[in-house]
Amino acid sequence: MQTIFQSTPEGTFSQVDSIRDGAWISLVEPTPSEISEISTRCGVDPDDLRSALDVEERSRVTAEEGYVLVLVDVPTTEKRGGGRTSYHTIPLGIILTQQVIITVCLERVSVIAEFESGRVRDLRTFQKTRFTLQLLLRNAASYLSSLRDISKMIDKQEAALRRSTRNEELVEMLELEKSLVYISTSLVSNQRVLTRLVRTPEVKKYPDDDDLLQDTIVENEQAMEMASIYSGILSGTMDAYASVIANNQNAIMKTLALVTIVLSIPTMIFSMYGMNTQPDGMPFLHDVWGFGLIVAVSFMLSAAALIFFFRKRWF
Repeated sequence: MQTIFQSTPEGTFSQVDSIRDGAWISLVEPTPSEISEISTRCGVDPDDLRSALDVEERSRVTAEEGYVLVLVDVPTTEKRGGGRTSYHTIPLGIILTQQVIITVCLERVSVIAEFESGRVRDLRTFQKTRFTLQLLLRNAASYLSSLRDISKMIDKQEAALRRSTRNEELVEMLELEKSLVYISTSLVSNQRVLTRLVRTPEVKKYPDDDDLLQDTIVENEQAMEMASIYSGILSGTMDAYASVIANNQNAIMKTLALVTIVLSIPTMIFSMYGMNTQPDGMPFLHDVWGFGLIVAVSFMLSAAALIFFFRKRWF
């Protein structure tokens, strides 16, 4: 889908119907006809427009004739089976031409949605370098937001793992670990892009944008540090709670084994009295209180075994 926005020097930001100088063209999951039209009207190679639609495309800055292509990774979520939320990243293409700025993405991620809604202050589409830095700054902030959500999910899974004997919670943690790997890798790539932007002469630099560029680099570095910390915490937590689950299962098996031993004592006595043999040699068989005595002795032996296990702290 193709949407065109433009801001004015007075500060207004609105959607327009046609491509104009200083406009922002937002392409979200564009069709081949839209790619062909933008390529023809803006003088951009269609392969560069399609590069952001390849989920395996790496982040980079490329200066072509008449425009600059900036590819970065942006975070997004995906619902898995059982209502689980999985985090991964997809490419976002930013193309700076002499007349317009173009963004291309496979889906309407939170960064694009925030810009299209006009919630970003001081947004000027005709200042292409500043617009790009604002987009990258918001992208770094969205990584921090995703990392905070992952942190809450880790805490939730930790509480469940403490009393768990199953592997479902560990599978959830594995999904989170995979999400952190995607995020960490993308943040490192984005940091290289920011460093390359500083050294790319085709991207015009203005003194007013220096603070914004530094804020973007610092925000991205903070996200990288958070991702590294959470990854280490998650890895250690998974190792610890894998042992906890194994210990919980061993404790259950030990309890069942001890209960089986306690119950086997009366079972053996009753089994001996149930054999089809001559009754003369069986004690208490002809006594009027024989049945009660046999049952009492059986339960006393079981109680003695139970007390023995408690004193050994096996229960």
